[in-house]
Amino acid sequence: MTRTSIFALALSSICLVVISSGSAPAADSVLLKDDFAAAGSSMRRAIRGDWKIVDGVASCTQDDELYKKYKNHGPIIFYDLPFEDATVTFAFKSEKAKAVTFTANGKDGHIFRVSWGVRGMNARAFPPGSPEKSVSVGQDDRPLEDGIWIPVRVTLKGSTATVHVGDGTPHVFEHESFAKQKTNVSLGFSFGSVSVKEFTVSR
Repeated sequence: MTRTSIFALALSSICLVVISSGSAPAADSVLLKDDFAAAGSSMRRAIRGDWKIVDGVASCTQDDELYKKYKNHGPIIFYDLPFEDATVTFAFKSEKAKAVTFTANGKDGHIFRVSWGVRGMNARAFPPGSPEKSVSVGQDDRPLEDGIWIPVRVTLKGSTATVHVGDGTPHVFEHESFAKQKTNVSLGFSFGSVSVKEFTVSR
């Protein structure tokens, strides 16, 4: 093989590497990341309780007087950001909470909700114009465990909501209303205490 042929072969190989690298899929775009490194955050609204931010963890114990004041609603953390499709990840730990609830909301109210409690997990849709305020789209009877960190991943894509809890089998829920534009997400609880860490939203 001549030097010219060797040079041409090497050049074509380099071009192939460059083209292949350029066509690789882009990494997930992080819309929001809260590692709870600071007590104050412009992206976080921690309300209806005395939230403590320490060593990368947000923790709160329900105050029964505040629960009554807010019409039987417990402590909650809100994150305001517009999106349609996204993946939300976080981990939480419960100490005698009766319910821990993740919700994706739109400008007209709730869109998707999944709750964990003493009766297990329940997912709900909020169809606009429906005579019912919300409808169940699926459930799991395993009760909420206390005292352990539970990692959660919620993926909202079109009319599908996929919920991964720990290393268990993912739960897939379908409802046409899930495709609506979202304006914020939240994580709240009622009774007992809850800790939260590593809250991210990406797409």
